[in-house]
Amino acid sequence: MRVVLAVVALLLAGCGSGATAAAPSYNAADVMFLQMLIPQNQQGIEIVRLAAARPLPASVKELAAAIEVTQQTEVGDMRRWLHDWNQPETVAPQAHAGHGGMKLTSPDLVGALRSAPDTEFTRRFLDVLTGQQQGAVELAQTENGTAGGVNAQARDLARRVIESRTAEVKQLLNTKT
Repeated sequence: MRVVLAVVALLLAGCGSGATAAAPSYNAADVMFLQMLIPQNQQGIEIVRLAAARPLPASVKELAAAIEVTQQTEVGDMRRWLHDWNQPETVAPQAHAGHGGMKLTSPDLVGALRSAPDTEFTRRFLDVLTGQQQGAVELAQTENGTAGGVNAQARDLARRVIESRTAEVKQLLNTKT
């Protein structure tokens, strides 16, 4: 009985006014970042899949394949986090308009890329993919900004997106020259 009373006393002592509340595991900025990066990545996957059947330098095809694998993994992680947080995977694009809106490449550009003749495909592919990857960097910067997220996993994802997409853009720009 004394042991039980001692445990109860210890538990109650932690509930006093001096106790600090645990930091939230995520905030609205984390949710917004994931909800916006999922369609960003899905569009990136759609774009890089176009490279498979088109004439492109081998280095660009390899980069496209790596981008597809990376972004598919990221989408799976983000969906799982949102599910664990009981948050919706998607919201209407206008819901994030005050936060810079969606950073997606114009569907017209993606459609033009899809129908581009082989003679123009490489140039268009590099342009569209470069812009798409730069959009992901801008989006990730919002997560790690001063008014950004608090979730360690989401912030780490944002850091990795900034690093990887910046390197990919550099590689794409070097291919253009």
